Amino acid sequence: MQKRITIVGAGIVGIATACYLRRDGHEVTVVDMSPPGEYCSFGNAGILSPGSCVPLATPGILFKVPGYLADPLGPLTLRWSYLPKALPWLLRFVAASNITRVERIADALRALLVQTFDAYAPLVKHAGVEDLIRRTGYVAVYGTRRAYEGDALAWKLRRDRGVVMDELDAAGIKRHVPELPGNYEVGLYLHDHGYVANPERLTKSLAAQLQRDGGTILQRKVIDIELGPDGPRALATDAGSIPVETLVICAGAHSNEFSRRFGDDVPLEAERGYHVTVSDPRFKLSLPVMVPEHKLFVTPMEMGLRIAGQSEFAGIDAEPDYGRADVLARLMQRMFPGISTADATQWMGRRPSMPDSLPVIGPSSKVANVYYAFGHGHVGLCGGAPTGRIISDLIAGREPGLDIRPYSPGRF
Repeated sequence: MQKRITIVGAGIVGIATACYLRRDGHEVTVVDMSPPGEYCSFGNAGILSPGSCVPLATPGILFKVPGYLADPLGPLTLRWSYLPKALPWLLRFVAASNITRVERIADALRALLVQTFDAYAPLVKHAGVEDLIRRTGYVAVYGTRRAYEGDALAWKLRRDRGVVMDELDAAGIKRHVPELPGNYEVGLYLHDHGYVANPERLTKSLAAQLQRDGGTILQRKVIDIELGPDGPRALATDAGSIPVETLVICAGAHSNEFSRRFGDDVPLEAERGYHVTVSDPRFKLSLPVMVPEHKLFVTPMEMGLRIAGQSEFAGIDAEPDYGRADVLARLMQRMFPGISTADATQWMGRRPSMPDSLPVIGPSSKVANVYYAFGHGHVGLCGGAPTGRIISDLIAGREPGLDIRPYSPGRF
């Protein structure tokens, strides 16, 4: 049965969800204060990684944090004035590092992300942007075997869930990525992975196709939600009221501002990340490179070479600290000696992150005709199309092909 469905959020998750719902014949309206493809959908690392099944919190993480914070080139930053507000989330994060929970989380992440390429395929084909999806695999590199062995659990979690990879020595790394200097001792090549050559263009292209197919995109700021006995009735926006029958919240790091309105107070945090993009690096990588020791990716893109990473906890409204982007620029220069970052652009975005690294996908536990699709953290691009397909299945009454209980808003 055709429904009138309103989606709050025009990032990749919201737009992919809208595309799948429109394919089912629903009347679809997307509402966002910004145009499609902004925020994290603009600035992410572009990685499509069906094997990203390792949560951020794993056993021993508590003992690694002081070293991360003390290292000026480290991947983690905490503004101490924000600690009291972040503490409840951080305590849940540490609690999620128990090995039993880690195994269950890894199962749920893999079940979602293994669909990545399959779920994107019909959307990019219909929009005429299949060229943006590059199924190249990627390489992870370590400076020492000791560092690699320190990540043994992470790679075991992947292998145990069917992620195919080849271990590389220094010569093997050089064959895959001849642009890297010879100071990486161990690497891994991950099959069946890849990247998006321009994440912004992907989201904007899908959004344009959605409109050609009869969907509506409204650039408005949602101020409040009017509720009735059967669920949401209208969105109050800065440009008037929008009637609502079925509502899907895909509002990124702002999503819990809406879920609280429905009684689902999920522990969502704005985990801030940075990127540096060099428009003319004077060489072309053939595939992305991951450096686990610094929690970063380097990705070849249409607009140049992008290095992305960092985890900063400072609050959703704090000003960017572009010193973190400078760290990425220095690490890029270390990886590729001689590269010039003089013309580089810098960016900061707010990842919508859950303490257990699992997104919130499915119906509200409190209010009828409300669905959630947010909280993907570092895997929003990978999870965008799979999540959209799941939401469309749930609204149509179809079995989504996986157990959605691990993504429930009520799990906390």
